[in-house]
Amino acid sequence: MNAESNEREEVVGPATAEPAEGGATGGERELGSRAPQVVKRYRTLHLSWQVGVFVIGLAVVAAGVVMLPLPGPGWLVIFGGMAIWATEFVWAQLVLRWTKRKVTEAAQKALDPRVRRRNLILTTVGLVIVAVLVGIYVWKFGMAMPWNIDE
Repeated sequence: MNAESNEREEVVGPATAEPAEGGATGGERELGSRAPQVVKRYRTLHLSWQVGVFVIGLAVVAAGVVMLPLPGPGWLVIFGGMAIWATEFVWAQLVLRWTKRKVTEAAQKALDPRVRRRNLILTTVGLVIVAVLVGIYVWKFGMAMPWNIDE
C-alpha cells in the first residue's frame, strides 16, 4: 500500500507543482502559444502559423474598428480579434487578462446596492429634466411633423 501511495505522489507531485515564472495563477491558463505540437515542432511552420494568426486577428480587429462608427458590435468584434491573437501571442493574453479583470471589477461595482440606487436616481432625474424640456418646447413651438411643415 505504501508503494502505491509513493508512486501516486510521484505522478501527482509535478502536476500540482507551482507554475513556472510567468505561468498561470488563480485558474488562468499558462501564457504562450497554443499552436498544435506538430506546428511547434518546425520553426518555419510555427512562424507561418503565427503570421496567419496575426493576419486573421488583424482583419477581425480592423472590422471591429470599422464597426465602431457604423452599425455593428464593434467592441465585441475587436475583443474577438484580440482573443484570436491571444491564442498565439503573450502580449494579447496579458491584455485580455487585464480587460477581464477590469470588466469583472466594474460588474461587481455596478451590482453594489448603493451604486445601483445612485444610478437609478440619476437616470430618473435626467429623464425628468429631458421630459420637462421637451414639454416646454412643444408648449412654446407646437408639434409639427416634418412632412406637415409648410414652406
